[in-house]
Amino acid sequence: MNISLEQAETAIKAGKEKATQINIPMNIAIVDTGANLVAFARMDDAWLGSIDLAMRKAKTARYFNMESGEVGKLSQPGGPAWQIEHSNGGLITFPGGVPIKNSKGEIIGAVGASGGMPDNDHEVAQAGADALK
Repeated sequence: MNISLEQAETAIKAGKEKATQINIPMNIAIVDTGANLVAFARMDDAWLGSIDLAMRKAKTARYFNMESGEVGKLSQPGGPAWQIEHSNGGLITFPGGVPIKNSKGEIIGAVGASGGMPDNDHEVAQAGADALK
């Protein structure tokens, strides 16, 4: 089961609403189960450098079916996934990438958000993922 464009747009809308609420312009990326980009939004004044980060956070969350920040915990020095961020063309292992699940709990894609501090990015990405529950 893959995320549809309509679902991806719903997740983007929810993420943009959360970003507006916390007053931080964000880049928001949605990928499907194959980690292919389905939808993307760059809010006015969002950092250019965060475009790539948002896409990589979404891919990281999908590649490992867990939040990008959780991958980061595993990748610390001496951890079981030390230096994993160098795999798959480069991962982002700090918060802001969240798997998207359908109503049955099946992963259908992932959302990545970037433009603020990692906790803000996670909040925006989580709002996008939650919009499809």
